Amino acid sequence: MRAWAVERPGPVEREPLRLVGRAVPEPGSGELLVHVRACGVCRTDLHVAEGDLPVHRAGVTPGHEVVGVVAGLGPEVRGWEVGERVGVAWLRHTDGTCRYCVHGAENLCPSSEYTGWDADGGYAEYTTVPADFAYRLPAEVDDIALAPLLCAGIIGYRALLRTSLPPGGRLGLYGFGGSAHLCAQVALAQGATVHVLTRGEDSRRLALDLGCASAGGPYDPPPEPLDGAILFAPAGDLVPVALRALDRGGVLAVAGIHLSDVPALRYESELFYEKELRSVTSNTRENGREFLGLVARYGVRATTHAYPLAQAQRALGDLKAGRFDGAAVLVNDG
Repeated sequence: MRAWAVERPGPVEREPLRLVGRAVPEPGSGELLVHVRACGVCRTDLHVAEGDLPVHRAGVTPGHEVVGVVAGLGPEVRGWEVGERVGVAWLRHTDGTCRYCVHGAENLCPSSEYTGWDADGGYAEYTTVPADFAYRLPAEVDDIALAPLLCAGIIGYRALLRTSLPPGGRLGLYGFGGSAHLCAQVALAQGATVHVLTRGEDSRRLALDLGCASAGGPYDPPPEPLDGAILFAPAGDLVPVALRALDRGGVLAVAGIHLSDVPALRYESELFYEKELRSVTSNTRENGREFLGLVARYGVRATTHAYPLAQAQRALGDLKAGRFDGAAVLVNDG
């Protein structure tokens, strides 16, 4: 099969990925073999390719927003059949026994493992996934539109939960890529007023087309104080900017797995009045199931740009350069 491997982590302009030929993987005990139909291109894939995230598996195949079909069953699999549509997401494994897992916070499990970082992911014709971490998918959404929902959508939903946004609250979104434009749709459907602060005219236009109240530059003040905000852009210097935009008691959630250094914060202007700064670490499977259940209810849809699997490196470069709004998706034509 064809698969992309992170050969030498480094700037995407230097082409750190290499297209290789590999044997189709054998599903282990409790695993599904998945024939990949589509795989979203996530900013986390860019961080893996460029070495912002430390190497966990040499030569790993990135990709963790996978829509495919069950092509084989490993031993001890129950409840899945060959030919069923299946989703593969970022969280791949937890131990199920640590204090975090036992108390419903499996996203904090110290033994957690991730698709496209600890194990080969979906920039390939086939991948595997533990059956307990696979998702059943809403039938009414096609493969390409579904793929970004499996990370960008799920993590955006968890980030929204982390803001503790009150009913009818005012939400600011800093950065408006794959995750933010899905998060905005959920927030709007739940009655929030959404203000987008991002670079790029295409992204601002998309925000307004989706029904957001305003769309300005990332360093501009929003038109009104915010009850909550989410930082999707991996730019630490936006943390104090977003904190200053919060109203009293507001919460800023940082959604990315990687963030550049945060400048020193001024307590009186950026943290006083019980403002809060929270991080977002992965998601639980329950978050994923909840979000996928809301997709049909709210009509959440990804704005997508399809690339053939052979153009994965170009897709990552376009993501880094901000050449498209919404999300890129690799389509397997094999």
